[in-house]
Amino acid sequence: MSQLSPQRRRLLAPALLGVVLLALWALIAAAASPMMLPGPGAVLIRLFEDAVSGTLWPYLAVTFGEALGGCLLGSVVALPLAVAIHRSVWFSDAVQPFLGATQAIPAIALAPLLVLWIGYGLVPVIVLCALIVFFPILVAAVVGLRMVPRDVVDAARSDGAGSVALLRYIEAPMALPALLGGFKNGFALSVTGAVVGEMVMGGNGLGTVLTVQRDAVDTAGMFATIAWLCLIAAGAYSLITWWERRSAIVEALN
Repeated sequence: MSQLSPQRRRLLAPALLGVVLLALWALIAAAASPMMLPGPGAVLIRLFEDAVSGTLWPYLAVTFGEALGGCLLGSVVALPLAVAIHRSVWFSDAVQPFLGATQAIPAIALAPLLVLWIGYGLVPVIVLCALIVFFPILVAAVVGLRMVPRDVVDAARSDGAGSVALLRYIEAPMALPALLGGFKNGFALSVTGAVVGEMVMGGNGLGTVLTVQRDAVDTAGMFATIAWLCLIAAGAYSLITWWERRSAIVEALN
């Protein structure tokens, strides 16, 4: 195993873990009622049927769009705020206690308020996703900016770099690994926020499908829909990880 290339190891390791988890799932499901816990075979068949029939594709696209829109909206607010917190000690001391307090508000409590303020539909779900991803992206950006070596910043300033140039050419590239970690966490949370929003506020995504399947006691269908949600999050996570590794390779070559 130690002689495997990094590329093969990255493919083999999750495959082996997946086989182990599927085996454990099958063992537990064999001792339980199918209504309580369907086996992996039944869920895989349902996943295949959903993929072939295409019935879930429109719902999946809506949920993906909500999660992506919420992540982008949260980033648009979080990133400039992170720069302001990094640059100003007074601003940092003023806002950080309030930012931490906002995380005590559960998403399920925000959803009814967003219905009152915005109404039903796509927009309030995206706003809910943005509120959920805002804090982890903000924290990741602030941590990344503060990890930039001080001597590098001082050298850039001595060469005449202004605030904008310093951020663009020095701080942002060096903070990128931490920021991408925040995006990994943020997008996964955004998918969760989209489902919660749809289940509370209504919509046309996978959260609505889960609600219908729950009412129909369609356990295998619920597991299959949850698996689609996991695939969305895992796909985005893998894409960001690829971007992170590519950025590291480019930086090493430079």
